[in-house]
Amino acid sequence: MALFSDSVQGDAQGGGVAADIHVLTTQAEAGLSAESNLGALTTGLLKHTVAGGVSTPATADPALDYVTRALREGKHVVTANKQLVAQHGDELVAAAREGGAQLRFEAAVAGAIPVIRVVQESLGAIPIEKVFGIVNGTTNYILTEMARSGLSYGQALKQAQDLGYAEADPTEDVNGADAAAKMTILARLAFGAPVTLKDVPYEGIQRIKPDDLSYAKELGLSLKLLGVAERISDGEISVRVFPCFLYPGHPLAPISGPFNAVMVESPAIDEITMSGPGAGGMETAAAVLGDVVSVIGGGSPLFEENARLKIAKDVEMAFYLHLEVDDEPGVLAQVAEVLGKNGISVRSVVQRGLGGEAQLIMVMHPVSEKAFGAALKKIAKLRFLRSPPRSIRVIEEEWS
Repeated sequence: MALFSDSVQGDAQGGGVAADIHVLTTQAEAGLSAESNLGALTTGLLKHTVAGGVSTPATADPALDYVTRALREGKHVVTANKQLVAQHGDELVAAAREGGAQLRFEAAVAGAIPVIRVVQESLGAIPIEKVFGIVNGTTNYILTEMARSGLSYGQALKQAQDLGYAEADPTEDVNGADAAAKMTILARLAFGAPVTLKDVPYEGIQRIKPDDLSYAKELGLSLKLLGVAERISDGEISVRVFPCFLYPGHPLAPISGPFNAVMVESPAIDEITMSGPGAGGMETAAAVLGDVVSVIGGGSPLFEENARLKIAKDVEMAFYLHLEVDDEPGVLAQVAEVLGKNGISVRSVVQRGLGGEAQLIMVMHPVSEKAFGAALKKIAKLRFLRSPPRSIRVIEEEWS
């Protein structure tokens, strides 16, 4: 067995891997040229070479050449590199088909949670309507601590870094890019749609304030960074990443700390929820070794494409709206007028403070995101606003 890299250090998500590129390239060349089984871990277990392609998350290209060459030569590939799979899925699948090799990437999405295997194999025979969940342990830990301890975003991030739940440069985690790469992979598997990373809009958690979480708590809401891939109609799907409030009855609401959780919905099974640790080297190792065992067991299905599905340009969502306003007559009426003209109805309103400290917190019923965006631009121009409006999506679904 040839493994492209022996010296890797798992990141906080277990999805990207920081590797010495020189070690990667020299060992990759050795793996590709090998005709016998190599590596103490699995010597004698396989007749075929298993090549584990690993690269830094920020640059998938160095790994791409070696992994595609390995696949074309019939060498099976096990990788934890989500950026490689998300950005170059078509090329990898084509190379695997050409060489008759297996491509396994369980560790690329949710650490120890076997969501890839469940979606790709266990549920492969039924139509999936929606795959969504918490797929980034760093952001879930930060939001948990902001809500639990009243920490600022910066304080919670520093705490996550001190505990090893966040990298020194957490940019891809906190801005949603990490989760977007994972949802690209899940969407392709669930729907067979040719989704690429550029098709997935994403928002991060950097702008979340402690008072957003405080007021949400009064409304019975909890905040998560969610990745959502769902069918909007027979011909359209939506794949997005965004901060979102959940009501207490939602299965994802109690998931806290660095844990991940993924839900799959289908008419055939209603829904299933998988949860567990998503961050850490041991979790990544468990997922990688599970893929190695699967390679030993036999072939794996590849992406099945359905080119008829298109990416939806607009979807309906409920929204939380936070406004810091001057306390004067007619403020609420003017805000309500803008919302009404854009077809937006209000589910609940909370007003706090007086004078220069007045705040309006509103939760809307589901509405077109484009319509809400248009209303938000008009509200931002109202003279009594003391700072830009803040909005966060809300999922209204609850399970009994």
